[in-house]
Amino acid sequence: MNATPRNLTTTCRKIIQKLRRAYPDAKCALHHRNPLELLVATILSAQCTDERVNQVTPALFARYRTAADYANAPNGELEEMIRSTGFYRNKARALRECCRAIVERHGGQVPDTMDALVTLPGVGRKTANVVLGVAFGKAEGIVVDTHVARLARRMGLTRQTHPEKIEADLMKIVPRRGWIDFAHLLIWHGRKRCNARRPDCIQCEVVSLCPKIGVKGGS
Repeated sequence: MNATPRNLTTTCRKIIQKLRRAYPDAKCALHHRNPLELLVATILSAQCTDERVNQVTPALFARYRTAADYANAPNGELEEMIRSTGFYRNKARALRECCRAIVERHGGQVPDTMDALVTLPGVGRKTANVVLGVAFGKAEGIVVDTHVARLARRMGLTRQTHPEKIEADLMKIVPRRGWIDFAHLLIWHGRKRCNARRPDCIQCEVVSLCPKIGVKGGS
C-alpha cells in the first residue's frame, strides 16, 4: 500500500459519504429487542447467514427470555432449536457458558464494556463490537466480519488478513464517530453490490475510489 495514512483517511471519508448516500438505512440485520437477544443472535451468526439466524431466533427468544434461561437450558432442547444455524453443539455450549457467566458475574445483565464482554465464553472482539455499537451505542472498535475484511482489503484500506489487525488499521483512518456505521455500510455494500464472486463494479457507488477498478481520489 503506497498511500499515506492521511490519504487513506481522506479516501475513507469519501467512501463513507458515498455509501451513506447509497444505503441510508444501513443497520444491523440481526433481529433483536435487547442486548441479550443481540448477543445470542451474534453468537449464532458465526458461519451462518443473518437470514437463517433471523428464522431461528423468534422461537428461541420466546422460549428463553433471560440469561438464566439459557444457562439452565436442557442441552438437547437448545441444540435442537438452533440446529439449522450450523455448529449447533458448539454454539449451544457457548450460549450456556456465556449466559452462565453473565448471571454469575454481571447479575444477569449483558455488560457494556469491551473488557467485560471479551471475557465471556464465546465472545471475541467482533461480537463485543456488535453488542457495544448496536445495543449500547458505544464505539469501542470496528466490527470486522467477512464482508468488512474483504472490502477493506479490496478498497486498499488495509493489507492485513487477521481481523484484529484489520480493525487496528481501520481505526486509524475511520473517524471514531463513524466506527459503528462504517461496518454496517461495508456489510450492506458487500451483500448488495460488491459480491465476493461477482462484484457489480459497473454500478458500484465507490468504484472511483477502488484501487482494484477505479482511480484513487474520485469525488
